[in-house]
Amino acid sequence: MTRASRFVGLCVVLVACAAAANAQGVAWDDLSDAQRQLLSSQRDHWSELEPARQEQIARGAERWLEMNGSDRAAARDRFQVWQGMTDEQRAAARERYQEFRRLPPGEREQLLDTYRRYRMLPPERRIELRERFRQLTPDQRRVLRDQRLRRLNRP
Repeated sequence: MTRASRFVGLCVVLVACAAAANAQGVAWDDLSDAQRQLLSSQRDHWSELEPARQEQIARGAERWLEMNGSDRAAARDRFQVWQGMTDEQRAAARERYQEFRRLPPGEREQLLDTYRRYRMLPPERRIELRERFRQLTPDQRRVLRDQRLRRLNRP
């Protein structure tokens, strides 16, 4: 066996071991007491969940436990909106999120800042701006987006 083929074999074994370690998920007993209490309704079928799903739920429980009351209320509200969405609306929301994540950090921060300023406007002004935006043609929207990008890229 050549040195290169041994190296490739070792790489395959290491990747398989890493995948196996990731595939083990989170044992119920490895959760913190607070996580187990929060997830008590999941206990009976925890071992039946996919390992990646176990890890996702465990991370979510940890985030929930770190939230204050107002953050929890906001998360509940967002979840209710999510539950009310159609499959198509959820897919569109996921795509918009992925587009946002692909933006350079400066553009993401600028977009978040613009959204924060928008949220601080009085409700009547936000309604007015939404209506004006809805009346724009796709070309007009593209021009506004291009103008915003040019402002972002100025030195």
